[in-house]
Amino acid sequence: MEYTSELMKKIDGSIRKKNELIDKHFGKYAVRSLLATLYLSLGSAIALGLGLKFEEPVGKMLYAFTFGLGLALIIFLNAELGTSNMMYMTVAAYRKKLKPSKAFKILMVCVLFNLIGAFVVAYLLSMTGFFKALPDGNFLTHIVEGKFAKGPLQTVIEGMFANIIVNLAILMSMKAKDDTARFISILCVIFIFTFLGFEHVIANFIYFPLAYFSSGGAVVGMTVGAVSSNILFTFIGNYIGGGLVIGLTYAWLNNDEKLEYLD
Repeated sequence: MEYTSELMKKIDGSIRKKNELIDKHFGKYAVRSLLATLYLSLGSAIALGLGLKFEEPVGKMLYAFTFGLGLALIIFLNAELGTSNMMYMTVAAYRKKLKPSKAFKILMVCVLFNLIGAFVVAYLLSMTGFFKALPDGNFLTHIVEGKFAKGPLQTVIEGMFANIIVNLAILMSMKAKDDTARFISILCVIFIFTFLGFEHVIANFIYFPLAYFSSGGAVVGMTVGAVSSNILFTFIGNYIGGGLVIGLTYAWLNNDEKLEYLD
């Protein structure tokens, strides 16, 4: 149990910091959540840029490998990402570090400011030379159109696997001995979900408006209903994967400690 116990100590420490931020420095917590989508957008931008520049299969390989740069920035610079907080807040509620209502509040505040940040950054990126007025049938719109072709069950399952992978990358970064190992482990693990095209709700917060603004309007299949459905079912899948499969499992493996609420 030494391996999981050490991880849980680090998770508990992160939960404590998040709780203090939301109570004492709400504005700073909101900014950390905005920064998360700035960093994820930058990682997505270079990944998509390589996908746009190079033909298959090279473009897809480069896209999948570099996408993890965004998560690396988030982890190294302590930004707040909604999909990782699905794990943290589930652990917090199960281990009674936070009341469920407080854990839910922290998660939803994070997701809200992730959404706001994603929309703003996507709009600004669409005005840059690289993403301005992309031609029809480009790499970005191809990815986005593919998301709308998926049914609810497929979206939930892919969302589950995506956030299992994201949170495994976070756990591995906690276990790594130095920053180089952390960085490499993040890129290699995130490659799995990006290459396989799994669904990540915060990434979709970025991709949908970026595709819309860069293409001068809605891409094929992009309707309010299609976007809302994808976000809903991706969120559900992400929570199952990050919150239940990873967060709840590791919390249960360490449920022999004395439990008490922080507040």
